[in-house]
Amino acid sequence: MRTTGRVWCFGDDINTDLIEPSSAVLLSTAEKARHCFEANRPGWVDLVEPGDLVVAGRNFGTGSSRPAALTLRAAGIAGIIAESVNGLFFRNCVNFAVPALSCPGITGAVTEGDVVSFDPADGSVRNDTTGATLRGRAWAPELIDILDAGGLIRQLESEGLLLEAP
Repeated sequence: MRTTGRVWCFGDDINTDLIEPSSAVLLSTAEKARHCFEANRPGWVDLVEPGDLVVAGRNFGTGSSRPAALTLRAAGIAGIIAESVNGLFFRNCVNFAVPALSCPGITGAVTEGDVVSFDPADGSVRNDTTGATLRGRAWAPELIDILDAGGLIRQLESEGLLLEAP
């Protein structure tokens, strides 16, 4: 379950309104992705490549329960590592199969553009550019199962607990 990608750095208290602005809430997921971080990083979405990572400071994803993790995934982000991830946002990451790891010290260990790899199953983080290693908060096995299934809805469907949409 190791995820590797180029890093985009953000600060503390990045809220869901910055990730997915309220003006985009009613748009399709693809259109929401076009507005990702437009208030604080105009043009950022045009620079992101599939498989890139977000590294951020404390309390990443604070705010509303809007599915901003899905918007990040639609923009091409393969995972998130932050000093700390807001609890509600973390659960949205699990539900939408976006690996997100709380890892104290991450902002001091990476620079934008570095290549970083991480594994939510064991909490390991490695800056492949510099060789620095850190340990984040590993996911519980039950959450890894949801990630492996492709998200909560897919897991429930595969277990026969939810009917597939027509």
